[in-house]
Amino acid sequence: MSKNKIKIQIESEIGELEGVILHTPGPEVENMTPENAERALYSDILNLSVAQKEYAQLKGVLSKVTKTFEVKDLLTDILKNNDIKRTLTARITGSCNVQDIENLLFEQSPEKLAELLIEGVPVQVNSLTDYLNHNFYRLDPLHNFFFTRDASSAVNDTVLINRMANKIRKREALIMEAIFDFHPDFIARTDNPENSRHFGKEIRMEGGDIIVPRKDILLIGTGTRTSSQGIDYIAKKIESREYPRHIIVQELPETPESFIHLDMVFTMLDNDKCMVYEPLIMKTTRFATLHLVVENGKIKSITEEANIPQILNKLGMPVEPVLCGGKNIKNQEREQWHSGANFFAFAPGKIIGYERNNYTLEELVKNGFEPVKANDVISGKTDVNDYEKIVVTVPGSELARGGGGARCMTMPVRRKLL
Repeated sequence: MSKNKIKIQIESEIGELEGVILHTPGPEVENMTPENAERALYSDILNLSVAQKEYAQLKGVLSKVTKTFEVKDLLTDILKNNDIKRTLTARITGSCNVQDIENLLFEQSPEKLAELLIEGVPVQVNSLTDYLNHNFYRLDPLHNFFFTRDASSAVNDTVLINRMANKIRKREALIMEAIFDFHPDFIARTDNPENSRHFGKEIRMEGGDIIVPRKDILLIGTGTRTSSQGIDYIAKKIESREYPRHIIVQELPETPESFIHLDMVFTMLDNDKCMVYEPLIMKTTRFATLHLVVENGKIKSITEEANIPQILNKLGMPVEPVLCGGKNIKNQEREQWHSGANFFAFAPGKIIGYERNNYTLEELVKNGFEPVKANDVISGKTDVNDYEKIVVTVPGSELARGGGGARCMTMPVRRKLL
């Protein structure tokens, strides 16, 4: 492998990070209005200037500890090849039913086309009827793309191109598939269910529901975003190789919307620590926790267990839960709503998350994590290598309103083996 290339390898959630894909929120977020916010999967519109300042701290910390890639830069790079440019333009306009603008898009420079594919293609208003139609885009802005976790998922040496629940996000998956298939910086094997003989319209999966605790174990949430058929597909395709052999499935409620993905109620922090939203993960509920044993792409057994940590313990991976929001139910509910369970590990015991969730941070301190501010890491005042356990805090007054945290906004492509 060339030293300039990254071979996809994600065999844990906490191995030292060697590469991560990000997307700084841009005009596509500012293009949201109260009228289209619900269709864009938001409950509110964001203040872009504040969101960008907060995101800059997340990216600044990650840039200190690993190699970072921006989606728009990667997309621009591959669009310099006219064959790729033509193929991707045709796929996107076809999937969005706007084939009439295919040639218009193809004529753009790689930089401009990357911008349009992410930020949207405005309608040319040539009449009062056009104006009053209130449909301002031929190709809608990708308001959710800064949550880079969802469109693709690296599992061991394969990148799943996720068939997401909402059609508005399909373009994100097409862009990520093209990047992993064609960008010279990556050595990747992609798997897109829409290209498979196993494809069915019921198949849905999103990266926020897919967690890799160990190379032979997958945790997958099933609910509004990831279907049981999607998990069956993953079992057939990914499990047909040597690893993983176990899938732990956690059923998720349809409401509230803060339970949208598994990583909103469970994330890995260290070899022996996990962050949990206790009412759903640890207490008896009507939402099942299932252990699937898979051999050669076939599910051999399904057993119901008490909770995720119990199954991990049985599989030789004992983990101690840290409680999102502490022990008070009101604090738990409030901080889970603001992505208090959603942490991203950039090394074992070294995590990043929102500073607004005070009770969650108190629990982390009790478990040996030292809190430091993102700007102190960025400025060099604090060196993360001086700590065995650390939680880097970034502001989340605006980003959290988008419905996700640090894990949601990161798509790791390679981690060191534990």
